[in-house]
Amino acid sequence: MTGAGRPSPPTHVRIAHVEWVEQRLTERDWQIIEVVNSLRLVTTHQLDRLLFSDLSGRSQVVSRGRVIRRLIAWRVLVALPRRVGGAGHGSAATALVLDSTGRRLLALRSGGDESRLRYPGVPGERTVRHTLAVTELYTDLIDRCRASGDVVVSSFAAEPSSWWPNGLGGYLKPDAYLVLTSRTMHFHWWCEVDLATESLPTIRRKALVYLDFYQRGQLGRNGVMPLVLFSVPTERRRDAIMQIISGLPDPANALFRVTVDYEAAVTLLESIKA
Repeated sequence: MTGAGRPSPPTHVRIAHVEWVEQRLTERDWQIIEVVNSLRLVTTHQLDRLLFSDLSGRSQVVSRGRVIRRLIAWRVLVALPRRVGGAGHGSAATALVLDSTGRRLLALRSGGDESRLRYPGVPGERTVRHTLAVTELYTDLIDRCRASGDVVVSSFAAEPSSWWPNGLGGYLKPDAYLVLTSRTMHFHWWCEVDLATESLPTIRRKALVYLDFYQRGQLGRNGVMPLVLFSVPTERRRDAIMQIISGLPDPANALFRVTVDYEAAVTLLESIKA
């Protein structure tokens, strides 16, 4: 641990240990590694919902706890020393990131290509809250798609994988990019997960960047212009941002959606069912 009580930066692990671990990983272990890598931070409660939903009650907690303790002991995962709350449902939970062995395992699996690996560094409190809020959006979507049975999350990318060239030499930097797929269509979204830490003028400038991108005829992945969702923590914040959107030129009202965070997944699913 560092003096600030945060995880120390990953140190070198012997390749013999990495190969030893690789031979003992289950399919669910690999799923955990992939999820934590793609989302950067995941709580134990979120993992319950994402990858242990086939179990319930005490058996879910016991099974997940056994798996996570083993992966931590093997240095595949590392837990943040502080427990976190307010970024999901229920009581405080442990947040997990990839440790050295986990990163080496993914590099080996991709033939040594480390371009898709996430290196979050030492996360501060604000980064933890925001990253877990993005993870919660994904987790809630998976929950609701699983329940609906007719829509799937066919793609979900957290930043920086969600970033997209803006046509001017820079990037649009949404917090997430996702595609929802039904039997008949695909629906593309860029998501801004707002924790009310930015000023309203900053939000307006951010919306204008997306609007300018659209008005210049630019397109996102697969030649599609995604809609943009602002997920916000309170109804008051929602109303304030909606007022900003209503004052922007067309087609702002068609391009943007604003919703409180606990309704974000529902809003996204309703778009593809409309």
